[in-house]
Amino acid sequence: MRKRFPALCASLLILSLAIPVLADEVQVAVAANFTAPMQKIATDFEKDTGHKAQLAFGATGKFYAQIKNGAPFEVLLAADDETPARLEKEGSGVAGSRFTYAIGKLVLWSAKPGYIDDKGEVLKKGEYEHLSIANPKLAPYGVAAVETLTALKLLDTVQPKFVQGENISQTYQFVATGNAELGFVALSQVYKDGKITEGSAWMVPANLYQLMRQDAVILDKGRSKPAAEALMKYLKSDKATAIIRSYGYEL
Repeated sequence: MRKRFPALCASLLILSLAIPVLADEVQVAVAANFTAPMQKIATDFEKDTGHKAQLAFGATGKFYAQIKNGAPFEVLLAADDETPARLEKEGSGVAGSRFTYAIGKLVLWSAKPGYIDDKGEVLKKGEYEHLSIANPKLAPYGVAAVETLTALKLLDTVQPKFVQGENISQTYQFVATGNAELGFVALSQVYKDGKITEGSAWMVPANLYQLMRQDAVILDKGRSKPAAEALMKYLKSDKATAIIRSYGYEL
């Protein structure tokens, strides 16, 4: 029996080394405009770190309400910088964890090729029945759309034509399905690797709406959680930032 004991110990040691450390999981609330890049980042994050990011997509304003009502999110990737700052100030976000992961861009888009000109003159002509925008009470991209129309002195004229999406994903769907001839969406929804992927678009000049800093923050439920901290670090990595840039965001 004594002779077998060292061999048994060696076998147990080898077995323990073969068993991987249990990966952690993090619950992430993601602004709808960041859906495509975050899905890709989450896949790479799991491959590279072993941690898994469980993603929920929606409007930043709605996420704020859910977080304040106890939703189990541990990280928020917002479509603005105000919401994460507010959560941090109110004690629902971890102080010092917040940073800007992307700067969003607004685009006027139609699913129809050639429908939108490169100066956005189609807006002024008004030869359309429906214009889709995200709800400005919930979605920062909706706020940017209203700011753009206000700057162009078109808000009062086109407001009766609004088809309002709860978030930017629904706004995109209204245009993609033809329920609106055109709409203000996130560039990331219609752009990949240097070009518009479908339809026609006008890149809205940055001076027509406020800079859209999109901030990430660890929430109180993610405090000291390894996967939450790992995800925030991963979002700053060269691999993740290359994906973010490929969808038209600035950093």
